[in-house]
Amino acid sequence: MDNILDTAKSWLSDFFDADVKKEVQYLIDNDTEELKDRFYKNMEFGTGGMRGVMGVGTNRINKYTLGKSTQGLSNYLKKVYSEEKEIKVVIAFDCRHNSDTLARTVAEVFSANGIKVFLFSELRTTPELSFAVRHLGCHAGIVLTASHNPPEYNGYKVYWTDGGQIVPPQDGEIIAEINALNYEDIKFDSNDTLIQVIDKEVDEAFIEASVANGNFNAKGKDDFKIVFTSLHGTSITAIPEVLKRAGYKNVTIIEEQAKPDGAFPTVKSPNPEEPEALSMAIKKAEEIGADMVVGTDPDSDRLGIAVRNLDGKMEIVNGNQAMVLMTKFLLEKRKEKGFKGNEFIATTIVSTPMMEAMAKAYGVEFKTSLTGFKWIGKMIKDFPQSDFIGGGEESFGYMVGDFVRDKDAVTSTLLACEIASQAKANGSSFYKELVACYVDYGCYKEHLISITKKGISGAEEIKQMLKDFKENPVDTVAGSKVKWIEDYNTSIAKNVLTGDEKNIDIPKSNVLIYETEDGTRIAARPSGTEPKVKFYISTNTTLDSVENYKNVSAQLDKKIKSILSELNLG
Repeated sequence: MDNILDTAKSWLSDFFDADVKKEVQYLIDNDTEELKDRFYKNMEFGTGGMRGVMGVGTNRINKYTLGKSTQGLSNYLKKVYSEEKEIKVVIAFDCRHNSDTLARTVAEVFSANGIKVFLFSELRTTPELSFAVRHLGCHAGIVLTASHNPPEYNGYKVYWTDGGQIVPPQDGEIIAEINALNYEDIKFDSNDTLIQVIDKEVDEAFIEASVANGNFNAKGKDDFKIVFTSLHGTSITAIPEVLKRAGYKNVTIIEEQAKPDGAFPTVKSPNPEEPEALSMAIKKAEEIGADMVVGTDPDSDRLGIAVRNLDGKMEIVNGNQAMVLMTKFLLEKRKEKGFKGNEFIATTIVSTPMMEAMAKAYGVEFKTSLTGFKWIGKMIKDFPQSDFIGGGEESFGYMVGDFVRDKDAVTSTLLACEIASQAKANGSSFYKELVACYVDYGCYKEHLISITKKGISGAEEIKQMLKDFKENPVDTVAGSKVKWIEDYNTSIAKNVLTGDEKNIDIPKSNVLIYETEDGTRIAARPSGTEPKVKFYISTNTTLDSVENYKNVSAQLDKKIKSILSELNLG
């Protein structure tokens, strides 16, 4: 506690604003537990950059923690690009409380360090920021966002010259620069001549690129009805226009959720992974007989989709299902042109194994990465001679081609509409096409359990849960023997039935995966951006016809329920 108190007292110096000093003093005098949580560690970069609760303290998002990160990044950029005549960065921000003012602070620190800044005039989507890095010839990009997290959160995602998020070795080197600084080293005296406000010229280029990559001239657009909700976030700036230019005329926008608002007043969580977030849009879809519902998270990198199931009722498809059908569609379109032999698709180690089965069927390369789209972006950078078709992850994110180097709900929304519109015109549907994939490649069903543990004690609980999961391995899962244990901390996969081992050629991470003889997979990992531990379950079986899907799906549901009970997670 003494170290925590010393750290907190350092925020009482004259360098810090009067209001900050007043709040810190109040915590020292009156709220020891809150003081501990705010100062027991520094905010860290995770799978999605730096993300956390806003407020005063080293473990909070505020002017000083972001300023220190920006100062460290400035120092790093000036070292790496010391020969460049001008170093340039682009900054975007989302709808969250303080995002605009924090973005301005970040821009001012860059400018104080002699770095040219392109600052979006108003909120913009994360995929547009990724696009803008390369479009404007920038060396780095920043977006102020906490993605789908609750209203009290904000965040800071760093992008590199290729438009992808920072990855090793840049991330570690940047963190070292940040950690070498004191708060007093931050340069807050801006050079406004180096800050250029941007808007429509970049918007136009991004929208054109989204339409070019996501529009496949599907039939039936005049008869295809879409309900769209931006969930109070940034996608309202792009998706309606993209759909319009692609030829969709029957688009109903949920007006109650169209206005950007960091309080997200109409939803419990602005996360399209949560069924409740799409409830208002689904209700409207039922009222007007719409074919598809699309909802996006605050920074528009994730999308939730609901379509009519085999019974004609609106049903949310999960991230794995959307990813599979989008990839199948892109593979078919590429097949029509003729494969060149250098194509690949990608996903993450906790996403559906069905992606690999599909890659084998089409004869294209399949790559997997750790969780987080920065790793998929890294694949594109590391294999410049290879052609990335598309890929995604279970957490409702997808990337179409490589013109954006992060998950992109804008172009993915258009792609989903193209698939569904064409299917309807052919007498099928988005859902029927998905089930047809299960017939062709195996019927896979996944389930996610996410357990939240906040604060210092929560971090220890998460650590212990993962330790127990590793040190007390199970022998069987739902009656099938465990065959492989993949430990990404040691980079070793062991066949427990034969004793054989093989190296895992993926960066080390605190992930453990069990795979049984029948292909059931259970993965465990801590979240990189939230105080959570996540368990991913994947099951599969064969499906001989679309007509049998309901029965087979029910069997897999029963199996998942049994697994949850075995692991004491149900």
